[in-house]
Amino acid sequence: MLAIRHHIDLAMPLGASVFACLSMCFFATSHVGEFTVQRLDAFDPNSHVSKTQVRYDQDQEGQQVTVLHIPRTKAVPQGEDVCWARQEGLMDPDSALAHHLKINDPPPNNHLFAYCHNNGHRPLTKSKFLTELTRAVRMAGLDPLQGHSIRIGSTLKYLLRGMPFNVMKVKGWWSSDAFILYLRKHVQILAPYIQVVPAVHDTFVCLTMPAVC
Repeated sequence: MLAIRHHIDLAMPLGASVFACLSMCFFATSHVGEFTVQRLDAFDPNSHVSKTQVRYDQDQEGQQVTVLHIPRTKAVPQGEDVCWARQEGLMDPDSALAHHLKINDPPPNNHLFAYCHNNGHRPLTKSKFLTELTRAVRMAGLDPLQGHSIRIGSTLKYLLRGMPFNVMKVKGWWSSDAFILYLRKHVQILAPYIQVVPAVHDTFVCLTMPAVC
């Protein structure tokens, strides 16, 4: 992601919007389609994210947590909250959002990732986001992104940090089957859970083995 960042012009309205969307989507472990719109004329404040949907909470230790309410998703029609904490380094989603808001300043009830275009604002479509991301990926000499690469990459990162499986499932709003199929493909994640430590081993078995009738 850092390599991609070097090929996104953050001084330009579109670049600032795309990078903010990328960073926030990654650390929120969300679907790209929940952060973007399908068409330029498809923005609906009752379905899509806007500045009014961003809030800041605190955890039990007083650390700031950023929460974004998605008004409606396919899986949760009544909407859902996704969240992240401030990160160290250039990928920090809070800094990316602040930079985007400074460059583009979308109206409160417009798309959160709307960027300046001509004399107004244009919502960030999924196709535009993926086009800009693909261009940056190619310029960085990386393999093309596939499907849910951002969401899967986020899951991998958090699990490798030591986040428990059950917490990750809640954070990413994962369905059980999808989550288990993904886990079985990554030895880096599974390795710590299959050592000779009974409690950890039991947790691994409960999460990865099918139910016994």
